[in-house]
Amino acid sequence: MSVSLAAPIAPIAAHNLLIFLLQVGLLLLLAVALGRLAGRFGMPAVVGELFVGAVLGPSFLAWAAPGLHGWLFPAVPEQYHLLDAVGQIGVLLLVGLTGMHMDMGLVRRRGVTAAGVSAGGLVIPLGLGIGAGYVLPKALVPDGTDITVFALFLGVAMCVSAIPVIAKTLIDMKLLHRNVGQLTLTAGMLDDAFGWFMLSIVSAMAVDAVSTGTVLTSLAYLVAIVAFALTLGRPLVRGALRIAGRSDDPGLTVAAVAVLILLAGAGTHALGLEAVFGAFLCGILIGTAGNVDPARIAPLRTVVLSGFAPIFFATAGLRMDLTALARPEVLLAGLAVLALAVVGKFAGAYAGARLSGLNRWEGLALGAGLNARGVIEVVVAMVGLRLGILSVEVYTIVILVAIVTSLMAPPILRFAMSRVEQTAEEQVRESQHQAWTTHPAATGRNEQIR
Repeated sequence: MSVSLAAPIAPIAAHNLLIFLLQVGLLLLLAVALGRLAGRFGMPAVVGELFVGAVLGPSFLAWAAPGLHGWLFPAVPEQYHLLDAVGQIGVLLLVGLTGMHMDMGLVRRRGVTAAGVSAGGLVIPLGLGIGAGYVLPKALVPDGTDITVFALFLGVAMCVSAIPVIAKTLIDMKLLHRNVGQLTLTAGMLDDAFGWFMLSIVSAMAVDAVSTGTVLTSLAYLVAIVAFALTLGRPLVRGALRIAGRSDDPGLTVAAVAVLILLAGAGTHALGLEAVFGAFLCGILIGTAGNVDPARIAPLRTVVLSGFAPIFFATAGLRMDLTALARPEVLLAGLAVLALAVVGKFAGAYAGARLSGLNRWEGLALGAGLNARGVIEVVVAMVGLRLGILSVEVYTIVILVAIVTSLMAPPILRFAMSRVEQTAEEQVRESQHQAWTTHPAATGRNEQIR
């Protein structure tokens, strides 16, 4: 009896590989160049990195040199998926590394404050977004889309924050060790957890699949993930790092950390929540494990901050087509939605901060940080476009909000934080963060996370 074996999967075609290598090389080159240029103007590198996608995408290159754009970025899903895969690895590792620098002692002490800031930054922009969904011109709403579903989706898009952009901005500006930076990340994670929960509900409504069971299941998954992290997750992470730490080769620790973060992201993604949520929780567990030598993880940080993360932020803009804003009605609607998004997030976060006992400059800084929507809003917009909830015009408006709010955050953060004195606790945390950024074999300039 003969057994027929399936033919092996053919490797990537030579031309597709060539295009992929050119794409990655060009994106990284421009991300580094524009990141450095942004630094010359006092802006974080992430601002220049986000701008790369707009330059190489439909917003500019496809208009200026359509032939070149069509060859370099062919409209083939498989080709784009290669870039997406590289970018997702980068953002998960970036968010995981950020989670390692969370001061959980501060989070426990100031958890009520973070929750208050998060609540304010959620409720007000969510309400304004829903209201805007009902009053926007009906011509911008796709045919057949229920207006309530459209309004709810716009509200979700306006209430989320972008943990990857916030994290990279705080790293670039050396504000990760500050109390405001820690509170911003904590409140942002709460915002995003709620945002992804709401996104799953509204997406189910769009395909008439929502039910009480859908809502309860999504909520149960969220609670179960946190419970697993606090019980079984902690000893699993500690054990894996202990085993890796027995080797003299730091590469084993780097591999263990990367594997843990990626598998944690896969776990939350499999449950219908965003992968960055699992990566962030895993990073917190690694940072609190207590038996990992920070210097052994420094090589991973260098590769992620210098390579993977810039590629991710550069690819975020490749699907943005800002030329739609040339139409006056789309531009006016976009400016109105942008104003509501900015005012709502600032007012909500500032009110939550002030009610929690923070001063006005700390409230302003929290509002600036949480106002950055970045690539998370891009992902939400893409879901809406795929489900037919958003028209191309409204998709472009949401992208406009994502870009502008990410550009607004750094200068306002710098202005506000220059008026907040550094505490002794922050100085201790800064020295601890510096230990995570240097390793004996390092030469030249390392990325500094403070």
